[in-house]
Amino acid sequence: VPEFPSKLFFFCEVEPGSGGETPIVLSHIVYEKMKEKYPEFVDRLEAHGLLYTRVLGEDDDPSSPIGRGWKSTFLTSNKAVAEERAAKLGMKLEWLSNGVKTVMGPIPAIKYDKSRQRKIWFNSMVAAYTGWEDSRNDPVKAVTFGDGQPLPADIIYDCLKILEDECVPIPWKKGDVMLIDNLATLHSRRSFDPPRRVLASLCK
Repeated sequence: VPEFPSKLFFFCEVEPGSGGETPIVLSHIVYEKMKEKYPEFVDRLEAHGLLYTRVLGEDDDPSSPIGRGWKSTFLTSNKAVAEERAAKLGMKLEWLSNGVKTVMGPIPAIKYDKSRQRKIWFNSMVAAYTGWEDSRNDPVKAVTFGDGQPLPADIIYDCLKILEDECVPIPWKKGDVMLIDNLATLHSRRSFDPPRRVLASLCK
């Protein structure tokens, strides 16, 4: 999103039955490895950014990795209010018969961390390309270069391997608290056996 939190707090209220770790990885390491292996690809990312597209149903869909429908995403059942809230996030909406298409971007995929004076990998490219798939969404169309051109699948999956190789998975126990510097680290969530409830607070 155009405005993003600089710090993330997580609190484990209910620990998972199994799995559910939060992998973290240093974002400058991912940038450096991708720049070394795929300099032209990274240059293109820096020039064009990324475009994210999702189709949301009206209501939440537990079978979808995206999960939320547009009503809970924008906390309203009023389409006009949803459009206003989407616009504040830099998102465009296109209403469909089965929900709404959201388009975000182009937004930068690489940022500069001024406090540490280094470039960082700052995007959801891999998550969108490998995970945003359901009856309404095609992951290949979920994320593209900012000019609309498709991303190369082989590079996406190699980036996934880099993320997996470099990450440290943090397990959760009830009462655990974690503070993440959003510019220093990327994070994700592994699959789990319920129950699991980890609360998040996003700070500017």
